[in-house]
Amino acid sequence: MASPRRPVANITGGTLVPLGSLGTVIDHDVLERVLGAALRSGGEFAEVYAEDKRSTSAGLDDGRVEQVSSGRDRGAGIRVVAGETTGFAHTSDLSERGLLDAAEAASAAARQGGGGERTVALTPSARRSVNTIERFPDEVPKATKVELLRRIDDAARGVGGAIVQVSAGYGDSRKRVLVANSDGALAEDEIVRCVMRVNAVADGDAGMQTGYDSLGHTIGFELFDTIDIEEFARGAAHRAITKLAARPAPSGSLPVVIKHGTGGVLFHEACGHGLEADLVGKGASVYAGKTGQLVASPLVTVVDDGTVAGEWGTLAFDDEGHPTQRNVLIEDGVLTDYMWDFLRSRKDGRAPSGNGRRESYQHLPMVRMTNTFVTDGVDDPDDIVRDTEHGVYVAKLGGGQVNTASGDFVFGMTEAYLIEDGEITEPLRESNLIGNGPQALKDIDMLGNDFAMGGPGTCGKDGQGVPVGTGQPTLRVAALTVGGTAS
Repeated sequence: MASPRRPVANITGGTLVPLGSLGTVIDHDVLERVLGAALRSGGEFAEVYAEDKRSTSAGLDDGRVEQVSSGRDRGAGIRVVAGETTGFAHTSDLSERGLLDAAEAASAAARQGGGGERTVALTPSARRSVNTIERFPDEVPKATKVELLRRIDDAARGVGGAIVQVSAGYGDSRKRVLVANSDGALAEDEIVRCVMRVNAVADGDAGMQTGYDSLGHTIGFELFDTIDIEEFARGAAHRAITKLAARPAPSGSLPVVIKHGTGGVLFHEACGHGLEADLVGKGASVYAGKTGQLVASPLVTVVDDGTVAGEWGTLAFDDEGHPTQRNVLIEDGVLTDYMWDFLRSRKDGRAPSGNGRRESYQHLPMVRMTNTFVTDGVDDPDDIVRDTEHGVYVAKLGGGQVNTASGDFVFGMTEAYLIEDGEITEPLRESNLIGNGPQALKDIDMLGNDFAMGGPGTCGKDGQGVPVGTGQPTLRVAALTVGGTAS
C-alpha cells in the first residue's frame, strides 16, 4: 500500500497536522523559531527538511551470506534564499540549539551574496537516538530476509548445470520526512521501500554470460507475498543460459523494437533530464524554448507522475513539501511543460510541479523526475514484431549515457534478439544502442497497448542519487544505430 497523502498545514496558526515521530522530535514551536532565526538577517525564504531513516540490507554470493547490516540516519538540512544566493547547512543534531546553529550558518552563507550555493557541514556532539518508528520491514526477522536470498540461489541454480554463480541482494528502508518553510507550509511523508536483485552467471562454449533482474516497490515486506520469488530467480538464470548461444549483434541503422517496461530508462535519460527546468534554464537542454512545438511522434505522450501507487519513485510530497502530481510533459508529440522545483518555479512565476528532490538531508533539492513513462498506444505488440522485416528486439536495456544539451545517447542492450521476417529469432550478444533522444521520439512509428512499469532505478544527477520509476508499452523506433560486431 502506498503511503497516504497528508494535508499541508500552516505553521503560523490554526490546527497542525500530527507529525509522528519527527513531530515529537521537532516541535512546531521550535520550527517557527528556527525559521525565524534563518530569516532574521535578511533571507527571503527559509526551509527546514528533516528525516529519520532506518534501513536493512543483505547480500548473498556464491551460496554464502556475505553481509547483513542495519542502519539509521537522522538529521536536518536548512536552506536560506536571499536573492540569487542560497545558503545551506545540515546537522544530525535535532535539538533546538543544533537546528538554530544550522539556521544561523545557512543565513550567514546566504548573506555573503554573489549568487550560487554555499554549504556548511556542522560537526554535532554525540547524542542518543530515540526509537519511535513503528516496525514495517524491520518487524521481519533478518533470518526471514536471508531465507529469501537462499531461495533465490537454489531456484537459479536449479535451472541447469550451466549456472556457475549466483549473487543476490535484498534491501529495505523506512523514512519519515518533515518539511516546513517560511511560506507557512508544513508537510510530512513516510516512505517504505523494499528491493531485491539477482544476478546469475552461466558458463559454456561461448564463455561466461550473465542474466540480471530486479524488483522494487514503495510497499512493505508484503511485496514478497505478491511475487513468485523462485520464478524471479529462474528468469535471470534462463537469460544467462540463453545468451550462451548468442550471435554477434548486427551493426548499422536498424528498426528497434523495445519490450514493454524495459525501455523506460531510455526515455528517462534521453528526454526526461532535458525536461527538467534547471537544465532548461541553464541552456543545457535540447528542449529549451520549445514548449508548444512538435518534439516527438504524434503517437507519443510522456508523463512524470509521483502519485502512482507502489512505484519506486512515488512520494506523497516532494522533498520541498509540495504535493506530487501527474505532469504531462509531452502530449501527442507536443511539448507542453517542464518539471519544476521551488526555486525555478518562483523565478519563472510558475507553480511547483512536485519535482524538487534530494538524496538526503545533507543535500540541497533540485529538479528531478519521479516515475517517468510513455503512455499506451493502440498497436498489438505482436503486430509490431510481425511488421518488422529485419531489426532488433530489445528485451532488456542496461545503463547508458546522454548529453542533455544535444540529446545524443548510448545505451547497453543486456538482452536482445534478432528479428527476421517478422519473427523474433536468435539471441544477440550484448552491444550498444546509439541515437539522439529527440530524433528517437520522432521516429517512434508503432506504439503498443501493453504498458508496463520497469524495475527500480536510481537516477544520478550532480552527485545525488534518488529512486525513480520508468515505464512504457512495447514500441518501435524506425531507426537506431546498433553498435554490433557482425558484418
